[in-house]
Amino acid sequence: MRSAAVSVLLPVRDGGSYLDDALESLLGQSFEDFEVVAVDDGSTDGTHERLLDWAGRDARIHVARRSAEGIVATLEDARCRAHGRYLARMDADDVAAPTRLGSQFALMERSPDLAGCGSGVAYFPREGLRDGSLRYEAWLNAAVTPEEIERAIFVECPIAHPTFFMRAEAVAEVGGYRDLGWPEDYDLVLRLWRAGHRLGKVPAVLHQWRDRPERLSRTHHSYTAGAFLACKVHHLRKSLLPPDRAAVIWGAGPVGKGWARALQEAGSIVEAFVELDPRKIGQTIHGAPVLDTKAALERRGSLHLAAVGQEGARGRITGLLEGAGHRPTEDFVAVA
Repeated sequence: MRSAAVSVLLPVRDGGSYLDDALESLLGQSFEDFEVVAVDDGSTDGTHERLLDWAGRDARIHVARRSAEGIVATLEDARCRAHGRYLARMDADDVAAPTRLGSQFALMERSPDLAGCGSGVAYFPREGLRDGSLRYEAWLNAAVTPEEIERAIFVECPIAHPTFFMRAEAVAEVGGYRDLGWPEDYDLVLRLWRAGHRLGKVPAVLHQWRDRPERLSRTHHSYTAGAFLACKVHHLRKSLLPPDRAAVIWGAGPVGKGWARALQEAGSIVEAFVELDPRKIGQTIHGAPVLDTKAALERRGSLHLAAVGQEGARGRITGLLEGAGHRPTEDFVAVA
């Protein structure tokens, strides 16, 4: 039997009533050349029986069962069972638009330079969404082109995990999913970027992302702020910040100081902080002097990190650096 072009990786544990919505949205895709590799990660609520029922209705659904080992091991299990040239992700409590797989497939087929892509997302239900979630949704949807995604890559993962649509060979090349105590999706994206791959996005909302208190991103230690910071520091030191290059941190507030501590603990040199607040200029923080903007812009050769979390600050800082001739994702990166 001919292999499908796309393998949808669907890890699930205790899928409950949401699973039907997810599978209905997949089987209702306008693009039909796909398989669903559903791996049950030790469910105890009847999820496995429900998956088998769906597999009996559509031969494109393949079901496997394993003891509860977590999402990373389950994703790798699904990836190893997949036959498609492309790997797409789907969460068991989300809903894909009917054109999602077809739109992503078309983008990848006409863009051989891309290793993968995502799409726009919308949280649901909308009632009760917090301002932080809405800002994050808007930020995710704003980074579309490979250049925009690259510039955002150390702020946070610029592609929502359940919208991943990757070339299987590119994912295999960088080692698939890993469990290192930080977000597995972000780790994969950063390894793809470090390997020289480009990533894109379909500029349309094609995925409904369910917001609920039990989401792993809200309950598991691998998705805490500290875990994200550890992931960023690891990959930054493997790429733009080798041992012989110092960092200049824009922002001496809580975010900037947290970055300084993490970098110094990892063995990196923090050369200076940069501040607009005249009361801080001239001070020494974590052994590094606090400079004004003019003095900081004259620092060449170091990696400038925009580490101010307030709204609008990232654009102001990166605009100053670029205006002074510093190159994005070479001489400076935004990290907050």
